[in-house]
Amino acid sequence: MKFSAQRESLLHPLQHVMGAVERRQTSPVLSNVLLNADDGALTITATDTEIELQAKADLHIDLDGQITVPARKLLDICKYLPESARVDFDSSGEKVKFQSGRSRFTLSTLPAAEFPVVDELEDAQAVTLTAGQLLQCIRSTSFSMAQQDVRFYLNGMLLEISSNKLSCVATDGHRLAYAEVETDAKPEAPVRAIIPRKSVNELQRLLGISEEEDKVNLLITPQHLQAKLGDIRMTTKLIDGRFPDYNRVIPLDGNKELLIDVTTLKQSLTRASVLSNEKYRGVRLALQTGILTISSNNPDQEEAIDELEVEYSGDSAEIGFNVTYLLDVLNVLDTENARLIIKDGNSSVLVMPDNHQDSKYVVMPMRL
Repeated sequence: MKFSAQRESLLHPLQHVMGAVERRQTSPVLSNVLLNADDGALTITATDTEIELQAKADLHIDLDGQITVPARKLLDICKYLPESARVDFDSSGEKVKFQSGRSRFTLSTLPAAEFPVVDELEDAQAVTLTAGQLLQCIRSTSFSMAQQDVRFYLNGMLLEISSNKLSCVATDGHRLAYAEVETDAKPEAPVRAIIPRKSVNELQRLLGISEEEDKVNLLITPQHLQAKLGDIRMTTKLIDGRFPDYNRVIPLDGNKELLIDVTTLKQSLTRASVLSNEKYRGVRLALQTGILTISSNNPDQEEAIDELEVEYSGDSAEIGFNVTYLLDVLNVLDTENARLIIKDGNSSVLVMPDNHQDSKYVVMPMRL
């Protein structure tokens, strides 16, 4: 394999795929990237066997070929070269020679045949969305995914696509986030897939560097999801499991509704959190006509009390929450005001942006 390129032409696709490089060294080849020079383009692939990221670059190819090289070392070399530097890449035998100006590097390689690649998806359903729609849905919900929960189906996000509607749901058993957006998608059959946490985060990162109107082409099978954005392709295994019936979790019987400014509530909760128990992060919300009192205390007998004027005229109520869960919800709301709907001190709170119901957030109470 032999090619020449400007530094940036190699650096940018390398940066796009690095999220899939295996860090735990379960297999030496997984810490490498696969370079495939063919037909005037270089394809760079990284995988940890659960997720595969692939990016293409149009380069001047002198000799086609395939080889794997250490991902992190190649990235760092490109990163530390001067801007717009020309690089020459030449592989022969078990070594790769990499040259730029008076800088010369020799890297070890492993055979391309040892690198695991995902086969083309067969009988996949195709769906096209815009990057902005998918990113909005993921950003609104991904913070609620579980981390290393024994209920493996919670360690990811549920993606649902039906005619003209995209929805995302995530829960860790203590809180739940639901968001939906209208789309032009018309899948042959409704799509329902649980995407693993790492893949959700990588997809969110790739969508974040795209333009809102860029097209995202999805291919979905019962085992895999593949997303293609321009010259970047992500393929991930799906979680095989039954996601909880989230409609049963969203409370519909709350009889106390509170309208409050999002920024004001965030600031008050943040102040109260300073003196909350560091382990449990609990705060108490006490509601009475026109006033919301937020309080916290800790084992050192320290206490914080914050009073806010609010639009509320119902019965009094007190309820405790993990302040981090509430702040996570408020941080993704894009409206000036939020609606909090409460039944009693033992029931979950429903949080929604004011004036529309395209996203819903449920936070379970905690005993204080």
